Amino acid sequence: MRAAQGVAVVFAAATLAFVLLQLAPGDPATALGEGISPELRAIIRAQYGLDDSLATQYGRWLWSLVRGDLGWSRDQHRPVAAVLSDALPRSLFLMGCALSVSLVGGMLIGAWQGARAGSRRDRITSTALLVLYSLPEFWLALLLLAVFAYHLRWLPVTGITGEMYDYMGAGEQLLDRLRHLVLPLTSLSLVGISVFARYQRNAMQESMAQSFVRTARAKGLTESAVRRQAWRSALLPVITVTGLMLPALITGAVFVERVFSWPGMGYAMIRAIEARDYPVVSAGVILGSAVTAFGAALADIARDIADPRLRSP
Repeated sequence: MRAAQGVAVVFAAATLAFVLLQLAPGDPATALGEGISPELRAIIRAQYGLDDSLATQYGRWLWSLVRGDLGWSRDQHRPVAAVLSDALPRSLFLMGCALSVSLVGGMLIGAWQGARAGSRRDRITSTALLVLYSLPEFWLALLLLAVFAYHLRWLPVTGITGEMYDYMGAGEQLLDRLRHLVLPLTSLSLVGISVFARYQRNAMQESMAQSFVRTARAKGLTESAVRRQAWRSALLPVITVTGLMLPALITGAVFVERVFSWPGMGYAMIRAIEARDYPVVSAGVILGSAVTAFGAALADIARDIADPRLRSP
């Protein structure tokens, strides 16, 4: 059932993306600039089948998609599958690191807040996290870039590796990659930490008010042991929000990758939009929808494992 729902979501998102892209002003011939003659523009439109009706183009695109053919990148002059195979691992690595840092950091901060709910330190931390949550990822990325790359010059400006990467030793190569990872990872993780911390704090606060906490204290358990039990009970909302964070991570990664020239899916998508390279954009939407559906299904499975009472009969 979950698999069928995921397929339906991906298909609906792909169809909507195709229709909106076809209705958007401009096409690959327009993206070539003003110096192209009308005759050449007409030849390009005919070559790519852009003169056909929307129904014909949709049928051709859908048939290619069913056969596993994602099309040809008109901007990079190679198969779309090759573009995705180069960009996807880099985005997955960045988003995986960001999700891990956000999850661990948010859970620790939120559990610490929930155990001290209402205190002065909790109010200060909550205010700071609220401000952090309100910041767009691209604005935060530009701020970090300006401070740590341009002014302080502590970290690289853009890219995934330095120019001398191929001439470095193994240890230097690892350090170079880590230095290039710091700013994009921080830009994505800080907002994620604020989200997880908020959910974890509320869940921890509710858990600390339960009767089993009072019973544990009456039995003479230490406060740290009591908080560990309350924390385990407060994991369910965090598990649920983990799957819902994937769409936000994907959206944030698009802008963060563009700011730092991180050669992932977000960077490839923006480049494709600027060049009217619609096959790449469509494939990116399909891939993003599939990752989102997979994340939601994975969160449901993890939630059922964490609390068997939620399993469907």
